[in-house]
Amino acid sequence: MPGPARAGLFIYAVDAPRLAAFYEAVAGMRQLHQADGLWVLESPDIQLLVHAIPAPIAAQITLTTPPQRREDATLKFFFSVDNLDLTGVQIQRLGGALFSERWPGPGFTIANAMDTEGNVFQLRAPMKAPDA
Repeated sequence: MPGPARAGLFIYAVDAPRLAAFYEAVAGMRQLHQADGLWVLESPDIQLLVHAIPAPIAAQITLTTPPQRREDATLKFFFSVDNLDLTGVQIQRLGGALFSERWPGPGFTIANAMDTEGNVFQLRAPMKAPDA
């Protein structure tokens, strides 16, 4: 993505370094820079800014292991991946979860997942061709 991003997404996090590492690994993003509680990640598709929640506010938030699913958000973003099952293994290893429900889309399969802080997002993977 040459030059400044035209669009992106902010995610506020209690454990920003961990969440940034999660999205680097799961979404194939690379870190552009990090300073003052802000991690800027990018892929060819999107720029993601992981911003640390200020300490006084973060101290009032409890993260659990496994994380508790947050379903009351008004936004949900999606990433495209090559394989839902392989990505699911990686998500689990990093402390998130890939949910078992699957839905067909036009040429792809959809599944919801949860990051290390309980934020729900969607993954899309190309549909597998039927065996001949």
